[in-house]
Amino acid sequence: MWLATKHGFYSIIQKEQGVYYVRARVRQDLENLLEASGLTSEVLAWPTADYRYRIIIGSEELLRVVVALTATLDYSNFKGCVAQQPDQRDKLGAYHEIWATMSGFQCEEAVT
Repeated sequence: MWLATKHGFYSIIQKEQGVYYVRARVRQDLENLLEASGLTSEVLAWPTADYRYRIIIGSEELLRVVVALTATLDYSNFKGCVAQQPDQRDKLGAYHEIWATMSGFQCEEAVT
């Protein structure tokens, strides 16, 4: 699962039953996530991995992450919020590209 948030961009995968890797390309994103969720996991660096930085957490910690991200959703425009975050605004161009690409999948439905 990909999560684009005001705290950072994350890829979350389940490696085995109940073991989740929350991965990021930027260390600060995981540090922001730990602060927002109150977790104390260690940020691991895997220099040759696709996502260099990660935390390894269990199901309960993953739930805390999701709840914390939901609790900090306090904006009406995601890209506008990212533009206001000093440590996130450099991702704004990428988010605009993702938005434009995904908008291409939207189609008109017949209104009856």
